Amino acid sequence: MTAPNDEPGVDVETASIGQMWDRLTGTQPDPPWWLVILVALVALAAVLHGRTWRVSRNVVTIAHEGGHALVALLTGRKLDGIKLHSDTSGVTVSRGKPHGPGMVFTALAGYLTPPLLGLLFAVLLAFGKITLLLWVSLALLAAMLVMIRNAYGALSVLVTGAVVFGVSWFAGPTLQAAFAYLAACFLLLAGTRPVIELQRMRSRRMAPTSDADQLAHLTGVPGLTWVMLFTAVALGSLALGALLLAPDTPPLPGV
Repeated sequence: MTAPNDEPGVDVETASIGQMWDRLTGTQPDPPWWLVILVALVALAAVLHGRTWRVSRNVVTIAHEGGHALVALLTGRKLDGIKLHSDTSGVTVSRGKPHGPGMVFTALAGYLTPPLLGLLFAVLLAFGKITLLLWVSLALLAAMLVMIRNAYGALSVLVTGAVVFGVSWFAGPTLQAAFAYLAACFLLLAGTRPVIELQRMRSRRMAPTSDADQLAHLTGVPGLTWVMLFTAVALGSLALGALLLAPDTPPLPGV
């Protein structure tokens, strides 16, 4: 015989799971047009202002090294670990054949990931999936944390994850929308600056083992060609993302 309180307990648990699923997959209202423009300007300032960039660039490095790691796993390489450093550099170590498509795609993924991730965020926001964007971000950070192999890297990922969790769990709809749009705008706008910095260092012969030079060694295609590809993807993602995120401004008086 079933105890009288068993069935209600199951109902409550099922309802809670259903509510969480609805919250995750449901849509949220778009923020006001002025808020979208404001967070886009904040993101642009974070990329252009030198001191702010030195801090915010850590987010780009997390995405960059996460891209290397994800593609390494997808192409069958064994991932040994990821290290993030206080100078915003990073390294992802994987084992496998030192040449071939797996190594090429792994090396290619780093500079492509931040702008493409920003474009993915823009697509989610275009469909009103603000909560899904925040939770996807948390899942990616949690997966990356498992592979971090140094203290600074773990701290960077934990702090970033704590901010995302705090916004997703405690903030109201407007603040969540502002944060989600800020994340998308920042990744889209930040996609180009690391590539410019990369080419500047290459021109001064200060980055002989950069991703572009590794790709040149692996494929025989000049490193500058890979830099141009990184730039094209970053600018293309920015253009598409801007179209997706552009707010509907109110009509002018008398129009």
